Amino acid sequence: MASLDHPLNAEIEAVRKAILGVDKSISDGVKWNSLSFRATEWFAIVNLRSRDGVQLILHLGAKAGKAADREAIPDPKGLLAWKGTDRAIATLGSGATLKANLPALRAILKAWLRHV
Repeated sequence: MASLDHPLNAEIEAVRKAILGVDKSISDGVKWNSLSFRATEWFAIVNLRSRDGVQLILHLGAKAGKAADREAIPDPKGLLAWKGTDRAIATLGSGATLKANLPALRAILKAWLRHV
């Protein structure tokens, strides 16, 4: 993270801390040339192409075949755009908007981890 040259560095770091705080089994690393997160498998990656707000790509691991129960994933703020049965993009915004969305992200991730 220290060497990342991105206009949303502070926001990405806030998201990183929020994700790592969801569960003690979560760790981070670089996978697919981006900041990624894993528990039993890799399940999230920061979309570094997004420059106006932080986007987090949620998935169910590197191998296809799993499906998330959309009804079991709380999304009261409408952060998720589903891109298949096994992946979604969480658009978190930046600044105050991102900060306001972090509690909803934590709830989403707690449920998401049950599917990974």
